[in-house]
Amino acid sequence: MKILLVDDHSLFLDGIKNLLLSNGMEVAGTAHDGWEAVEQARALHPDVILMDVQLPKLDGLAATRLIKAEMPDVKVVMLTMDDRDETLFEAIKSGASGFLLKTEGAEFFFKSLRGLSEGESPLSSGVAARILKEFGKSAQPSSQKTPTERLSAKQLQVLTLVAGGLTYKEVGTRLFLSERTIKYHMAQIVQQLQLENRAQVLEYAQRIGLPHQSL
Repeated sequence: MKILLVDDHSLFLDGIKNLLLSNGMEVAGTAHDGWEAVEQARALHPDVILMDVQLPKLDGLAATRLIKAEMPDVKVVMLTMDDRDETLFEAIKSGASGFLLKTEGAEFFFKSLRGLSEGESPLSSGVAARILKEFGKSAQPSSQKTPTERLSAKQLQVLTLVAGGLTYKEVGTRLFLSERTIKYHMAQIVQQLQLENRAQVLEYAQRIGLPHQSL
């Protein structure tokens, strides 16, 4: 199991890396922000990414969406101090395979990681019950889906990058697509979100918490 570690606190990153190595696990690499996580995932092809939620430049949730859209087989486990319901549910919706708190003990942590290879989802105590309560509710009819849920994985990827301040040409370079294709995706996003133009899309992206500063 090749693991990529993503955290902006160097001391914690070094500590978790040494802990994993001392328990016979392979650490493929490390990253200190969301963009670096995406780049390292592309370069290293890890089996598992341990991702913090609060990251500079691009947060862990947005990075997870980008990685899962491009590399759906990579398993992302959020490793965080943020135990708010909204963070938990957004992590699962973003494609995370697990949600662990940094306050967990080493024994539970390693047991949870080993369970990944057997198809289990690593979840801290009490998290599973909260997920069942939230997602056990009646499913929304497709006509009542939120605007973001109507977007495809690729459209959400494009939206995240454009909202991050990249030009269409730069987005195309990152996604290995032509500028024309990115413009097409943006036109589809405008239509799916039932908005009128790119400016309204970026305003919407800011409201739902996608990064919107120039990076």
